[in-house]
Amino acid sequence: METLTQETDFLKTLYMEDVDTAFLNKSDLEANVDALTQEIDFLKTLYMEEIQLLQSHISETSVIVKMDNSRDLNLDGIIAEVKAQYEEVARRSRADAEAWYQTKYEEMRVTAGQHCDNLRHTRDEINELTRLIHRLKAEIEHAKAQRVKLEEAVAEAEQQGEAALNDAKCKLADLEGALQQAKQDMARQLREYQELMNAKLGLDIEIATYRRLLEGEEVRICEGVGPVNISVSSTRGGVVCGPEHLVAGSTLSRSGVTFSGGSSIRTTGGVLTSCSSSLGGAWGSHGDLLSAGTKGGSVLVGEACAPSVPCPLPTEGSFSSCSGGRSTRSSRIRFSSTTTSGRTKY
Repeated sequence: METLTQETDFLKTLYMEDVDTAFLNKSDLEANVDALTQEIDFLKTLYMEEIQLLQSHISETSVIVKMDNSRDLNLDGIIAEVKAQYEEVARRSRADAEAWYQTKYEEMRVTAGQHCDNLRHTRDEINELTRLIHRLKAEIEHAKAQRVKLEEAVAEAEQQGEAALNDAKCKLADLEGALQQAKQDMARQLREYQELMNAKLGLDIEIATYRRLLEGEEVRICEGVGPVNISVSSTRGGVVCGPEHLVAGSTLSRSGVTFSGGSSIRTTGGVLTSCSSSLGGAWGSHGDLLSAGTKGGSVLVGEACAPSVPCPLPTEGSFSSCSGGRSTRSSRIRFSSTTTSGRTKY
């Protein structure tokens, strides 16, 4: 737009210079015409004065001629000849002046026509440039209005984006908090589930133990053997049996397992194995054998066991009891199951 304005100003300056030059040329030509007109008038006046002077001379001569009758001159011919000469000179001067004036007039007319054409073209170009300037001004105003609208739209979009970003950050923080809370709840539920599974395992062991105990008691009652009191506490760990012998009237306690000569056995493991060589006739020469669990758990009462053998945790399964030898004294067996988290050795 600035370049177009500069070009327009430059063209207007050139056209104004051309117009000024044409006007100056026209003024010069008009001055020349006036000078030539004055010159023609001056020549006419001069010629008239000369004619009058000649006429005065002729009139004086004629007077003289009239006075001097002795001279016989042809004054009429002389006057006519002089008059013809002056008229010819005046005619030629007039023709030359008119021809020169006509030539100059034609040249001025052609030049004026050219300048008029140039002026008309210049006016047309000026009008076209004026219309172009108005159109460009309208486009500039429209572009400014669009720029203002776009700036407002950009500002509004930035505000909406910031609001959406803040909302997303808040939602993300809420989701992170909810995720952390869910993780904590899941961990707590896992702990509770583990505790419940441990309790269920203990209860299953206790139920299986009681069931097998009742079956063993029925077998012993049928065979005439007195009840034996055995207390069992189950854990998730294993039980290690030792080589000690339990004698009548004595007790053996090791890591939660208690043996007593009064036919009472207590263990916190899932498997109990007791070796006895002298119990005052409580068990026979082969002792009593109790086995519990089809998945690796057992309770063994006999004459010998492997020293320091880790015993696995009893689970649900069968419980059997057998008796080898004679029994001269009745005994009781009582099983109790509790859940702990250690390994038992006895």
